[in-house]
Formats: sequence, structure tokens, C-alpha cells
Amino acid sequence: MIRRRRPRIFLGMRVDVKICGLTSPEALAAAIDSGARYVGLVFYPPSPRAVGLEVAAELARMVPTGVRAVGLFVDPTDEALEATVRSVPLDMLQLHGHETPERVAAIRARFAMPVMKAVRVAEPADLDHVPAHAAVADRLLFDAKPPQNVAALPGGNGIPFDWSILSGRHWPVPWMLSGGLTVDNVGQALAETGAAAVDVSSGVEARPGVKDPAKIAAFMRAVTAAAVGSEVSAL
Repeated sequence: MIRRRRPRIFLGMRVDVKICGLTSPEALAAAIDSGARYVGLVFYPPSPRAVGLEVAAELARMVPTGVRAVGLFVDPTDEALEATVRSVPLDMLQLHGHETPERVAAIRARFAMPVMKAVRVAEPADLDHVPAHAAVADRLLFDAKPPQNVAALPGGNGIPFDWSILSGRHWPVPWMLSGGLTVDNVGQALAETGAAAVDVSSGVEARPGVKDPAKIAAFMRAVTAAAVGSEVSAL
């Protein structure tokens, strides 16, 4: 059941950050040095952020204890997942396609790994199936639904959604906010949603697939400032 509550950012609350779509040791180091708690590797070939197994394995082996390496997949086959987890030391699988709750549960059981399910949001009705996914996933991620009139990726399009759709909602598993987050809007996004974790990709890039260390550091500072320096409550 989805319950409504007042969105709130508590003074001194830590907001975890996931930097997704990392493709180089330099970008990974920038994310870790800036304090990211999650780092994402994309295993979806159409994406400009996709990495091959050899590069992914090299990057994942650089991830220190305390930071979780997340592999992003879009409607993957078992064979693709098996080849990846056999070669790359991942801590979590992120499913960013049209995976059903049954498919999420099957992947979680087969690979014995935590699973994060992405939910694409454009309107309140897009949350109707969240309880079913929350029942089988370890974590949820709310991302903007790609526009239908353009050729867009499942995620990483730099498009935010109406954050008020999430305002005051609570689920029985942890969740992340994603979709068009930047240094300029992440504070507002946190205030409106009360998210305890955020995911950013295109918002910290110099160009698609190439992360900008300065943008990563600035984004992390903005998240910290929003979490530590404000207390927002909808009355």
C-alpha cells in the first residue's frame, strides 16, 4: 500500500548519490573522491555510456569497500546477465527496462544479488504498479519516462519529471530519484520529494558518455548543501 506523508529533508540528513554511466578510471575516481556511495556501469549497447565487459571489470575492481558497483541492464536475458556477473564484480543489478515484477523476482532469485527496479514516471498513474515491484525489488529508482515522439534511451536523457508526483509518498523499500538532475535543480528536487538518494548521469557530463570531474564535484556539493543546510516540510 502507498501511504502519503509530508515530504521532509531533515537537518543533517545524508543523501546518498549514485553517479551512473561511468566509462573511465578518471571518471570513477572523481565519483568516489567526491563521496558517491553508488557507481553505475551501463550494459546497454545503444547507450553512449555502455561499457564492454573488460572495461567494466577493470572499473569494478577499482571500487573500494563502502561504495557499491551497480550494473544497469535493459530487459536483459539470463545469458547476458550470467556473462556479465561472471566477469564483473557487481554489488547490485539495476533493471531499467519493461521487466515485470515476476521477471524482477526471477532475476533476483537466480543471481542471488540485490536488484533495483527503475520506474518510468510522467504522470501519477505510472505509480500504479509500484507496490508490485516494491514487493520483489530491494530498491526502486524513479526516472523520467522517455518522450514518445523522439528516439530516446530508457534513461539518461537529461529530462526531469514532475517531482510533485512523488511528494508525500512512501514505499516499503529504499528508493532513488533520477531524471534530469543537475547542480542547479537537485536542491529543489530533494525539497519536493524528500528523497534520501539521487542518481545522476547526463547532468555531470561534458558530453554524452564523458563525465566531467568538476561537474561531479559540484553536484555532490549541491546535494550536501541541500541535505545539511535546509529542513523543508509541507504543512
